[in-house]
Amino acid sequence: MEFLADYASFLAKTVTLVVAIIVVLVFIAALRGKGRRRTAGQMQVTKLNDFYKGLRERLEQSLLGKDALKALRKQQGKAQKLEKKAAEVKPRVYVLDFDGDIKASATESMRHEITALLSVATDKDEVVLRLESGGGMVHSYGLASSQLARIRQAGIPLTICIDKVAASGGYMMACIGDRIISAPFAILGSIGVVAQLPNVNRLLKKHDIDFEVLTAGEYKRTLTVFGENTEKGREKFQQDLDITHDLFKNFVARYRPQLSIDEVATGEVWLGMAALDKQLVDELKTSDEYLSEKAKSADVFHLHFAQRKSLQERVGLAASGSVDHLLTRWWSRLTQQRFL
Repeated sequence: MEFLADYASFLAKTVTLVVAIIVVLVFIAALRGKGRRRTAGQMQVTKLNDFYKGLRERLEQSLLGKDALKALRKQQGKAQKLEKKAAEVKPRVYVLDFDGDIKASATESMRHEITALLSVATDKDEVVLRLESGGGMVHSYGLASSQLARIRQAGIPLTICIDKVAASGGYMMACIGDRIISAPFAILGSIGVVAQLPNVNRLLKKHDIDFEVLTAGEYKRTLTVFGENTEKGREKFQQDLDITHDLFKNFVARYRPQLSIDEVATGEVWLGMAALDKQLVDELKTSDEYLSEKAKSADVFHLHFAQRKSLQERVGLAASGSVDHLLTRWWSRLTQQRFL
């Protein structure tokens, strides 16, 4: 017991020291950053041709003998010289990534990436968006879709690649592409609208707790968490959902006129192979396969606008990420959930 007490005391002192150091660092960073002009972030550009070339050369170096590798490099050097002499201007492919959460937070970076590429891209080029999203808030994904529509309006070919999921708001974004390419087992569809909230009014009444909801305007509040919901309020709420669903359907039908919209706008999801039959996608292929093929005939550039974050934000994100990972891990252990 004495050992445990000493260890607990040591642990408490260590944690206190670490916290104190972090507080001091944050305070120093705040002082240094005060008065400085803060930039929004910076554009990072990576040529994927070089990345693919590096992968191939590393493998060749491991597989081939010294003489064979030397002969291959000589042959490749001659081919490169011939390409330079031809002076052929290759088309460009601009690659963007969108990993969507419920608020479509990635829109903030994507809007800058699109603004940048629109300043240099032509109709001979192509934009490829690697999209992954299960959807989220209507207005957030509406804005993300509007950003992609800028590419279509500029007359630049837009290809959407889906390796895992593009459902609901994610498919709202995907349908804007001139072409949609999906992995065979990616999840697509969910062209529907959902809203849910708990109501604890009966629990409050049971414990003699009143909750007043005062509004100006008949439909300022239709459904509430604490107040008593009415049938009229439910009908209005459902009406709003139906209107949003109609707008969603019309939006998808505008960009994918080949769809039988009433058949697919049921809120269901399909795997890539079934989605191809329903014309939700145009081709089955992974983004890796598509881009590696493009790299043979075009210059492929990956664009990423990195948002600038202060030290306080970075420390906060790291802490919240650790807590989130820990909670998710223990929840999965408790529930023993399994997904295919």
